[in-house]
Amino acid sequence: NSFVIRTNTCGELRSAHVGQKVTLYGWIQYQRQDLFLVLRDFQGLTQIIIPQDEAHSHVKKLLSNAPVESVIRVTGIVSPRPPGQENPKMPTGDIEVKAETAEILNSCKKLPFEIKDFIKKSEALRMQYRYLDLRSFQLQYNLRLRSRLVMRMREYLCNLHGFVDVETPTLFKRTPGGAKEFLVPSREAGKFYSLPQSPQQFKQLLMVGGLDRYFQVARCYRDEGSRPDRQPEFTQIDIEMSFVDQAGIQRLIEGLLQYSWPEERGSITTPFPSMTYEEALAEYGTDKPDTRFGMKIVDISDVLRQSDIQIVQNALSCPRGTVRAICIPQGVRYLKSKDLELLKESAKSQFNQEIVEIIRKPDGSLKSLLTKFLGEKQQSELIQVLNMQLDDVVLLAAGEHKQVCSALGNLRLLSANLLEAAGLALRDPSAFHFLWVVDFPLFLPKADNPTELESAHHPFTAPHPSDANLLYSDPTKVRSQHYDLVLNGNEVGGGSIRIHSAEQQRFVLEKVLKEDSEVLSHLLEALECGAPPHGGIALGLDRLISLIVDAPSIRDVIAFPKSFRGRDLMANAPDYVTPEELGPYHIQVSWPLEEKEAKKN
Repeated sequence: NSFVIRTNTCGELRSAHVGQKVTLYGWIQYQRQDLFLVLRDFQGLTQIIIPQDEAHSHVKKLLSNAPVESVIRVTGIVSPRPPGQENPKMPTGDIEVKAETAEILNSCKKLPFEIKDFIKKSEALRMQYRYLDLRSFQLQYNLRLRSRLVMRMREYLCNLHGFVDVETPTLFKRTPGGAKEFLVPSREAGKFYSLPQSPQQFKQLLMVGGLDRYFQVARCYRDEGSRPDRQPEFTQIDIEMSFVDQAGIQRLIEGLLQYSWPEERGSITTPFPSMTYEEALAEYGTDKPDTRFGMKIVDISDVLRQSDIQIVQNALSCPRGTVRAICIPQGVRYLKSKDLELLKESAKSQFNQEIVEIIRKPDGSLKSLLTKFLGEKQQSELIQVLNMQLDDVVLLAAGEHKQVCSALGNLRLLSANLLEAAGLALRDPSAFHFLWVVDFPLFLPKADNPTELESAHHPFTAPHPSDANLLYSDPTKVRSQHYDLVLNGNEVGGGSIRIHSAEQQRFVLEKVLKEDSEVLSHLLEALECGAPPHGGIALGLDRLISLIVDAPSIRDVIAFPKSFRGRDLMANAPDYVTPEELGPYHIQVSWPLEEKEAKKN
């Protein structure tokens, strides 16, 4: 209560305050029969008794007529609630304040929705009236937890480990590769700034400048269009260090998270387990595995190698061909036939992968289109390798390794959702399973042109020391010094050891990625000026907080988020500007014909 004119907040009064005269400020949460109202502020609720005696008739009239969500000041005496009227669900439930004077500071008009967490509101309406939505308990909690966590991170990095908090520019130039960037026009004709998708180049240049340890709560920008789980502007905890290796960065981040982790979410155990990219793909079908539950992908190629099943033989005769499966526990009991059809259709439409089901019946026998091709020994081996119990359902896929694993990894997650929706507890919502994924490929074939390569992480990632020579002979086989941090199946951080040799960086840009290195001439020149070995990481703050508070969307942990189409529904941005305003930037808008007509009308 420092610096303000209230004596107490609405969430702090207890039996110990009985008899004290207090002044509270807040919003009227609700009223009841002109007898009492509940006053709310950022910290909680207090019940206010409306006086009924003639001497305070003006106070009664004022409080009884005040609309809900009006801002008021109340001064009164803290009293114990009458016996039997205590509310154990309220921290202030043992007391009430008997109002003596009151003042309406701002009356509230009728609102588009009630300020109560249990009231269902469309997300569009919540974003249009975000200043009202921010009054909800959940958003207040999310934003305050976020603030506390960031402060603890600053303490750990700056006070305990000597990091320097540096603000890097928002107006920069285009970076080759990676996500699309927002362009900002300049007054020089034809020249544009770019908003950085991360401070990547700046933090590397800070290492060249000898700062040794850098950190920033960085605003980043990506023009990624309509992505439900993304924001065009987002925040990351950005870190870079000199003279460090991968293990050093991982130890730092584990210590950082352990130090800043909210007490109410339990404790986290370090060190975090680690898994290679190839292991993650083979066992979970994804580079961001959810390790809170089993149902791992199992290689059954050897069990079926001698069978006469055509799809199996076709797959195993191809290079990188495999036969794999996942076992859905109690699938017969919890999944309907339409669920199984949905799973198979999903694999077909998303991955062009055929799926065959195998059911273990209550009598222990197997039911499938494949059983007529399998002898008793093969069926027994299959049951053993997949650890099939009675009423389990197996989904089998045969084909190219990555396609099969990706399809089964997707089915693993879809199956888990279906099982939980049907009542089987599979993933503990209060558990936090961190995992490092390492040894990613340095380059991947471009989706639109598989004969060309693109960086799996970004073009500044250093090759794995064991594969450095392959960079010049067979870059597709090179592993990188890139590491991702995964939490409950979500990527919450990514980083790498960087290339600190100008010669190697130029080779990667020009010869492997076929990029114009002139765009990065400033960085290449800096690398020639005694650049130290360095590496770093960025943690996605929005995603991390949303997982900690179990929010359905990252928009629930951002004060003023954009819609999934990238619009600000409250201020109606982006918005049109006049031709006169565009003039200094040498820009003319070419309107689509239908928009021209609409503007005329």
